[in-house]
Amino acid sequence: MGQVFKAFFKLPTTKVGIITAVLFQLIFTVIWMTGYQGITDRIDRLNVAIVNQDEKMGAAIVQNLQDNLPVGVKTGMDLAQAQDMLQKREVQMVVEIPADFASATQTQQPAVLNYFVNESNPIMIKNMMTSVADTITAGVNKQAIAGGLTAILSTQGNLPAEAAQSAAGVMSERVVSNIESVNVVQGMNNQMVPMMMVLASYVGAMIMGQNFQVSSMALGARFGRWQRMAVRLIVTAAASVVVSLVGTSLVAAFGGQMEHGFLALWGFQALFLLTFMFVAQMFLFLFGMAGMLFNILVLSVQLVSSGAMMPRELLPDFYQGLGSIFPATYAVDGLMNTLFGGTGTGGDVAGLLIIFAVALVLIVGATALRRDKAPVPPVVAAAEA
Repeated sequence: MGQVFKAFFKLPTTKVGIITAVLFQLIFTVIWMTGYQGITDRIDRLNVAIVNQDEKMGAAIVQNLQDNLPVGVKTGMDLAQAQDMLQKREVQMVVEIPADFASATQTQQPAVLNYFVNESNPIMIKNMMTSVADTITAGVNKQAIAGGLTAILSTQGNLPAEAAQSAAGVMSERVVSNIESVNVVQGMNNQMVPMMMVLASYVGAMIMGQNFQVSSMALGARFGRWQRMAVRLIVTAAASVVVSLVGTSLVAAFGGQMEHGFLALWGFQALFLLTFMFVAQMFLFLFGMAGMLFNILVLSVQLVSSGAMMPRELLPDFYQGLGSIFPATYAVDGLMNTLFGGTGTGGDVAGLLIIFAVALVLIVGATALRRDKAPVPPVVAAAEA
């Protein structure tokens, strides 16, 4: 048994396996601990659009919200413009102050503030915006109560006990919330699909690229580098179509939400999977098997910076910048649009195509800089075959 241990640890692959396991721990710990540090301290980077249609109380309410809300406040647009910004994820919630809001506060029935939240986002957005909506309603309710009490006291300074009790009941809740969700996500299982598809796709691309690299090295003495590169990329492109079909079919088989249909999801997954495969293999073309270290690093960075789990707006600037140059960010955004609804998928497609083109150029460049191995004599090649 001792000889087996000794022989086992003499093999370089054994040492590489242990080192890789340690590097996974190191890379993920450093990136995730620094990437998610201070997430809740950056809530001011989220934005709420306020549409004021009330000419009496509206201006005072808007000013109060601008002064006191922990998030950014955008004004000066109509409801259609605000909802368009919501679809594009430029704002995380729309607040509508109806035209009859002030008059409604003077009646027996409570006035209503309308809220619109886009669920086609990381789930943290919905939770945070629901909390913000409660804060807004409580603050506006306080304003309305103060206004109502002022009106009562100015007209009837000395109320009988019964009338005072009635007035107190009316004043206790003058404003209520009406929260409407757009692009509704049907369950937590669907909410996690974008992260699942991105994670499965990039890990699969990494492992496939590693095996393709081994195959390419094994054929290095028999075929030229350009032939091997061409075949490798053609097989990669074909694999992206087949693998994405399997992935999309499995999502459909398990009842996954597909707002824009099966073909749209398949097409988009084929594109981002192809981009993932080219990026993963780019590092292998550039650095050989050592490129897997870069793939591990890129995987961890993308899981943090893509917005699959936490809103990108809350990440440190460094990770937001990194996210803009890696494909997972555009894959997550486009998947949310395709699965749940939303606009701007064209921009995500363009981003993926640019990254794909850059990876292809670097692959070709790395191939051009390498030299072919000495050809194997025909007799040896025939024997190997």
